[in-house]
Amino acid sequence: MADAVGARLALGCAQLGNLYQQHTDEQARAILEAAWDVGIRHFDTAPHYGLGLSERRLGQFLRGKPRAEFTVSTKVGRLLVPDPKGAARLDTEGFVVPGAYRRVWDFSAAGVRASLEASRQRLGLERVDTVLIHDPDDGDARQALTSAAPELARLRAVGIIGSFGAGTKDVGLLARFVRETHADTVMIAGRYTLLDQSALDELLPACLLRGVRVLNAAIFNSGILAQSGPVSAAPFEYAAPPKQILDRAAAIAARCAAHGTTLPAAAMAFAAAHPAVSALVVGADNAEQVRANATLIASPPPPELWNDLLAEGLVRLDAPLQGLLAV
Repeated sequence: MADAVGARLALGCAQLGNLYQQHTDEQARAILEAAWDVGIRHFDTAPHYGLGLSERRLGQFLRGKPRAEFTVSTKVGRLLVPDPKGAARLDTEGFVVPGAYRRVWDFSAAGVRASLEASRQRLGLERVDTVLIHDPDDGDARQALTSAAPELARLRAVGIIGSFGAGTKDVGLLARFVRETHADTVMIAGRYTLLDQSALDELLPACLLRGVRVLNAAIFNSGILAQSGPVSAAPFEYAAPPKQILDRAAAIAARCAAHGTTLPAAAMAFAAAHPAVSALVVGADNAEQVRANATLIASPPPPELWNDLLAEGLVRLDAPLQGLLAV
């Protein structure tokens, strides 16, 4: 199972930065150990996650692992600037860490270099496998396209990084990165899931055409698709779900139950099925969640489920389900 899991699942490391709750160093290491044990070898982090804490914890763990056996993706776009006045309060971005730094948007070439160098120091890596421009839609998208992307292309050419691209929920902007830059990787956040397939319209076809690999993140749409039992009003896009979304999730969950599977299992299988998707990026609050996610991706739903979902209009007819459908 480990080889199959490792080829399709990456560990999202926001929780290592104390996202929404504090994790001790021991708890964070247990998450990483569990990921390694189930075969995960791709780890996705960012300076934004806990003001560098996620990168530091990941780097400490990976120092004991053979470099050729793992890949790391991190991000640029937010520089961490010391903020002595903030040290007495908690970070304001949802991470339970002292606010000793403030984030400054910077998509300039110099900002990219400074951010990457700081990440390399925290990670303890001479070379970072993949660097993504983080949430360019929230900063200066034009500068991200015209300054950050060309600089990352240069860093790739000289071997300091292995690949580059952008990560955001804005599929239109990601499609621009695919068409207008030399990016070879994009990360989609919540736009190719059982409840939102908007990446099918433009982005995923463009990625297939140009050979750009896709890291599919936020595949549970912030919680609503992670429920194994009857669907309740769990968050959708970090807010209360609209009735239409809630009803659709409940209908999919009911069909899953009828076929002896679960909504999370179907969510994972669907999110991984598109041929442009190279891996799912999924976080975990503890080691048990890591192992549970590995079990889900290794045990896909029966093929008959997808025939039902297509027949009932619960997934788009143009969603590629080869390998999932009954023959």
